Amino acid sequence: MSGSAIETQALAGMPFFSKLSPEDLEGIVGVGQEVSFEPGAAIVEEGDVGDGMYIVLEGLARVEVGGRFHDLKPGGFFGEMALITESRRMATVKAQEAVRALKIPAEDFQSFLLAHPSVALAMLKASISRLREVQQRIDAWMAS
Repeated sequence: MSGSAIETQALAGMPFFSKLSPEDLEGIVGVGQEVSFEPGAAIVEEGDVGDGMYIVLEGLARVEVGGRFHDLKPGGFFGEMALITESRRMATVKAQEAVRALKIPAEDFQSFLLAHPSVALAMLKASISRLREVQQRIDAWMAS
């Protein structure tokens, strides 16, 4: 699978972007920049200011959150919330093998949204849908 196909497939699998056209997905990929990390290198660290999201293109990255781990293979992603908000990272992500990733910087992504309001609207609709799902789960849990 080509790098571009991995990137667009990863974006299409995210709730934020699942309803976007292939052209919009390619536009988002277009604001990204490839970055590389050697084995053992930190890609992001817990507490860092979130400045964008990453899509793993090659290699293996490990996410550590609260003493728990999970691995990201090509097509895996993290940091999507950093595209919208500048909150601090809640996890450390390190390269387990040499990693090549696409970084989508928050500032560039936000400029893309201003130029493509239909993408922003689709993301807003997806966010509201997800919030409703979460609220329904909470309501069901509270009722039991």
